[in-house]
Amino acid sequence: MPTETTPGAPPYFNIDPLEARSTLGDPVGTDGFRAVAEACARGRGDLVGRGLEDGGGRRLRKFSTWEITRYLIPVAQGHFRRVLKQNPDLPQGVSETEGGAKWFTLDEVLRLRAHFSQTGSKAKDYMPYRPEGLPAKMVAVANFKGGVGKTSTAAHLAMSAALDGYKVLVIDLDSQGSMTSIFGGRVADEWQTVFPLIARHYAQHLRTDNQRRLDRGDAPIPLDDTLSEALDMRSDALIQNTHWPNIDLIGAQLDLYWAEFQVPVWRMQARGWKLWDALTDTLAEDGVLDRYDIVFIDTPPALGYLTINGLAASDILLVPLGASFLEFDSTGRFFDMLHTTFKSIEDGENIAARALGRAGLSFEWDAVRAVITRYDGAQQAELAALMQAYLGPTLSPHRQGYTALIGQAGEQVRGIYEADYRDFNRETYARGRETFDATYAAFKTLLIGAWARDAAAAQNADAAE
Repeated sequence: MPTETTPGAPPYFNIDPLEARSTLGDPVGTDGFRAVAEACARGRGDLVGRGLEDGGGRRLRKFSTWEITRYLIPVAQGHFRRVLKQNPDLPQGVSETEGGAKWFTLDEVLRLRAHFSQTGSKAKDYMPYRPEGLPAKMVAVANFKGGVGKTSTAAHLAMSAALDGYKVLVIDLDSQGSMTSIFGGRVADEWQTVFPLIARHYAQHLRTDNQRRLDRGDAPIPLDDTLSEALDMRSDALIQNTHWPNIDLIGAQLDLYWAEFQVPVWRMQARGWKLWDALTDTLAEDGVLDRYDIVFIDTPPALGYLTINGLAASDILLVPLGASFLEFDSTGRFFDMLHTTFKSIEDGENIAARALGRAGLSFEWDAVRAVITRYDGAQQAELAALMQAYLGPTLSPHRQGYTALIGQAGEQVRGIYEADYRDFNRETYARGRETFDATYAAFKTLLIGAWARDAAAAQNADAAE
């Protein structure tokens, strides 16, 4: 017989074994995992379906004159309307009601920005800073602790950059594919992810190494069907358009995780293969870094081979974390592991380099910043200040707050910039996006500073010749 719990006692006292057994259900075997996975897949399809067009693709909402003049093009609303009236060949927008506000697609906004850049005030910056002749900047967002806002931060930075006028490529290295879902990507298998680029890099190395083996009289390592097929793969075959006109995607899905098992096998076969250069070299070889302004890399919550590739490829590293002891402690261990991993690679490579009289390997990033996410000033101000004191300039002084707008956007499988402000009032919307605008402003300062430093170095090098 069940016994009565003493009033006020914790609910875990006096749990009746028979009642507990009746709620347990049957034992779960491996097929049980499949049933749960299938249920999640059905639910995922339902959730991702929100915001889809009749044809099955994601659709980016339109932007009003108020939004455009407040956030996207630095002109007054009255002047904006006069310019449109004087230039009927420019996009005129559409009104959803008689005499209502005009709404524009982002494609149209980008055209309008280009027009103002050519004809507007020379004192204003209508187009984002981008020095000529320099490659895209690659930005990795990483932490091996999950739930810190890594994917959300990367996605919103990509959207911010797109609204700013940059041409953006997003690379999803996480086999969970959350970033791919945000941008409506469709990925059938690992051959539509970065996997064939890494495989191609290894196959190219193996082909060169095999020639050396033959020259020495040694037997070559055969290229299997996977590697032979990868040699013909190019980045363009993997890059998908998204519902954002200036954001493209290389997506991910569960089969990408296979790379974490395959890469070490290749590394054992060919110790000379510089696996950490695979992503950088293939993207550069395919001209990707010339066609885009910024490449955002969303990494898995683990320091595996895919993450190493993403971090080694990046110019800027952002590490999101919450203002809690556990996340601060975990992030410290993440940086310790970064040091151990990349120092080990450098030491191993430089032993051989010194023996051959070659220049050594030295990893370098333009900037590394930790970013506090999901910040609650009422509860976390003291701990955040303590973290700032210890981390100094490595911790961005901007703290990314959490608002109802962010929560609602997440529930609807979209970014806050995809939310229609008419679902709120204007000031609620403005406050909700303010924290991500500030996150982007802090990031853009790093971006522009890095480009400006590169441009100055290139100018000095030209002058020295």
